[in-house]
Parts: sequence; structure tokens; C-alpha cells
Amino acid sequence: MNTNLLYWGDNLPILRNRDYFPDESVDLVYLDPPFNSNASYNVLFKESSGAPSTAQLQAFADTWHWDDAAEKTWADMHATAPKRVVDALEAFQKIIVLQEGRFARNDMMAYLVMMTARLLELHRVLKPTGSLYLHCDPTASHYLKIILDTIFGATNFRNEINWRRYGAHNDAGQGSKHFGRVHDVLLFYAKSNELHWSQEFTSLNDQYVASAYRYLEEETGRRFRVTPMTGPGGASKGNPVFEWNGHTRAWRYSKETMERLDKEGRLYYSKTGYVGQKLYLDESKGAPVQDIWDDIKSVVGSNKERLGYQTQKPLALLERIIQASSNEGNVVLDPFCGCGTAVLAAHKLNRRWIGIDVTNLAITVMRSRLRDAFPGIQVKVIGEPTTVIEAEALSRMEPDGRWQFQWWAVGLVGALPASEPRKKGADAGVDGFFSVVHESDGKRETFRQVIVQVKSGHVSASLIRDLAGTIGNDKLGVFITLEEPTEPMKAVAAQAGLYHNPLMDRHYPRIQILTVAELLAGKGLNLPPRPGRERQVIGQRLQGEMALG
Repeated sequence: MNTNLLYWGDNLPILRNRDYFPDESVDLVYLDPPFNSNASYNVLFKESSGAPSTAQLQAFADTWHWDDAAEKTWADMHATAPKRVVDALEAFQKIIVLQEGRFARNDMMAYLVMMTARLLELHRVLKPTGSLYLHCDPTASHYLKIILDTIFGATNFRNEINWRRYGAHNDAGQGSKHFGRVHDVLLFYAKSNELHWSQEFTSLNDQYVASAYRYLEEETGRRFRVTPMTGPGGASKGNPVFEWNGHTRAWRYSKETMERLDKEGRLYYSKTGYVGQKLYLDESKGAPVQDIWDDIKSVVGSNKERLGYQTQKPLALLERIIQASSNEGNVVLDPFCGCGTAVLAAHKLNRRWIGIDVTNLAITVMRSRLRDAFPGIQVKVIGEPTTVIEAEALSRMEPDGRWQFQWWAVGLVGALPASEPRKKGADAGVDGFFSVVHESDGKRETFRQVIVQVKSGHVSASLIRDLAGTIGNDKLGVFITLEEPTEPMKAVAAQAGLYHNPLMDRHYPRIQILTVAELLAGKGLNLPPRPGRERQVIGQRLQGEMALG
């Protein structure tokens, strides 16, 4: 199986392709499927009008709808899914109903049907030693848990992990009549009882250290706590019984081990001569991680990881999951990978990885993050155009081909998408952007922003004039076109002049025009070096207004 690559497309047919995903080929699955948790229950449970829409994930619009795709998936599962899974969904149909005697055809049911189809495939591709972590919130976690019990088996449920992503919500100020909703849920399931597991630890808090590690070893200055040496369950559990320093007990260790610990100075004797074992603070791994995670902060505010991607999860969250449930070299799969935190964490931790997303916007952001975090990495994307003919077909694809083409083309030059393309405002003419290094003294760098504009047709010299106005005197411009540029376009670009870069002591064109054909053939930009660090410049423009819907 090929790994360290991205798939662009609906994850259901991709997962069903056994050439891509053979049976029992993945070690760990993490998924954070979209769901409109901010919608009211009246909306989620409202009977569908049947209006055309998609039950797939759309960029930043975490909503599923009951439509033809959901109906077809529902029918397919009746024919192919295990009976217990169909029975569970039919039971949900009877529960999630607004009017007596009518089966539900609403957004909640669409979500559960489409998720069940994908979870069946994820169970198939998991190795017997594999695990799955499903990230959700309390809006639908109870439904998903029943579905997972049905697919994985209730005995393979491991944890419902509560991740506290917010400190507090002042919902009362908006007139709410509920307690603050500050946590997400991670449903942790194993494929079998042979799952890989590595216990994770967190730092001990100061209060616990002060109360537990209250002894000080005078000769070394080391702090320690004392733990009993008696064997749990006593002699009936097979613990050895012997006399030690005047006390006869069933001990945790053999007499030979007790003698060794005594010689090493690792035993502590009370005033009565009763023995305990010293556990040193400087040898402690910390506190074992429990099922409430309140030590990992959300990616909000001034968090340096923040990309502006509405559903972005912190790197530390994915690192904990990956380290606990996989080994180096194992395969990590994220079928709803969004801005790519899971694949980024997997690569950092020397795991192989696969990411899938239905929008090229997400693919572009992921590829850019990986390139910035790991300079020189080659990121293959399956499903993207590889020829001009395929690029033309993408631009004509309904309903959103124009925008998918734009995001894809922006990614050809390693840029990040700038804003929702149908909401041109202050960012008119800006489809993507990246930075190049202007000056550097070895300690501090200054940059110049490069503005990227993409057109799939109807190009003219006036577009180059508009780009020149957008970049002003302190930026550079790149114009990507599916059509061949006209001679007047080239002339206007040349009239924009040259930019002198002090770092390289070279001049570069202020506006460059490249065709899709040239980029696919390997032609690159004539520009100074880019910053060698992960960009933190996507900003607020990639917030919820990016929804295609």
C-alpha cells in the first residue's frame, strides 16, 4: 500500500478501492468528521425538503443533508452491510422522527447513514492490532457510540475521552438555559484485544508533588515518596511470604529482589522497622493520562499553531493519540483530514500516513503545511489533475469546479488560498499568497508578500493591470492562467518593472505570468527564497465564511 500521500475526493469510494486500501492495512485511524453542531436541534431533526445538496463534507461547512447520495448509501447498506448494522440504523429511523409513523429523512439521519458507511470501511482496513479514534461533540456522540458498538463490538470500546477545548463559555450572557459546553468527545475503539498500546504520561502538578514526594534523602538531596511492599491480594494471590526486618508478610517481591533493593538504598524503614519502597521524583514518568484531557489547549487566540481553519485541532492532541496507539513506521489514516494536523503529527513522529479530503482547498492547505514543516518533502496527491485536459475538466465541474480549480492552481505554486472566492471584498483579485525573504542579517528576516491570481478563461491585459494595482509598490504578483496569455498581457506585466531583492542582490519581475501547462511541465517561479519555517499567515480569512454552501 502506498503511503505518505493525500487523496482528493469523497472518502467513501476511495476507502472502498482495495487497490488503495487492502484489508487490514492500517494501524491507526483518526477522524474528525464534520457535523453542524452549532445548528439547533429543530434544524437537525427537521424533515428534509428534498432540495438538491450534497451529503459530503464541504470546505468549512460541517453539515450533512438527506439527498440522493444519502438515499443511495442507505439502499446500498441494506444490500451489503451486516444485518446488525442495518437493524441499528432502522432503530435510529424510529427514534429520530418528528411525526408519528414517519421515518426520519433529516440531516441527523443523513449524518448517521453516511458515517456508518465510512466506519464499516474503516473497520475493514484496520489491522487486528489497530485502533480508531472518532472525534465528535456531544451533539451526536451518543448515536455514534452505538454505531461503533455495532461495527466494532461493544467489548472493543476502550474509552470515551473528554477533551476540554475551552476554559469557559459565557452562554448565560446570551440567555442560554444550560451549563457551559466546553468539551469535545473522542470515542476510542480497538479492532481486537491485541491492540497496540503505549501508556502516555503527563507532568505531575506542584500540589501533588508537595504532598506525595514529601521525603528528602539527605545524602543525595533527592525527593521521594514511599509505596507499600506488601503484595496485592496477599498470599492467596501467590505473593511470597517471608520475614523481613521483624515483619512477616506476603510481599510484592521475592526475598532476593528485596535484598537487591536494600543494597541499592531503595528501601525506607519506619520507626517500627516496617519497610516501604522509595520512588524518586526524578525517576517518575509523571501521571498516567486519564480519560479527561484538560492539559492540551485549543488552537484559538494567539496560539502559534493557529491557521484560521475553523475545525483545526492542536498538534499535541494528535501526538498523544499517535504515540499511544502506534509505533514508528506504522500507518496512520485520517479520512477527513481538513488542514492536516493528523498527517503533520504522524510525519513528525516517524509514522507513515494517508490523508483524504473532498475539497482541494483542504489539500492545498495540507500540502503547504507539510512543505513548510518539512522542507524538501514531496507530497503526492491522487485525484488531482495531471494534464491540461483534466484541469479544464475540473474548472467546468459542477457545482463548484471553478473554485476547486482555483484552489488547485494556487497549490501548484505552493501558495495558500486567500479568501472565499465568491465573496470578493477587500481581497479582490487575491486568490492566494505566500512570502519570500526580502532581507536577512542571520537573526532577523523581512519579507515581501506574493499575491497569486488564478483565471480559468477569458484573460486579457486589463486583468494584469488590475493585479498591478493590487500589489502596489511593496508586493509581487503571480498570474496563473489556463489559457495562453496574449501579447498585450505580457507587455503589461513587463511594464510593471523589476523588484530588487537585497538578500540575493538580484532583480526579479514584479509580475510573472505562468500557464497551467507550464506549471504541470515543471516550470517554476523566478523568485527569492521562501521562509524556512511554517507559515502562520492564513489568518481570519479562512474562518467559517469559507463555506461553499
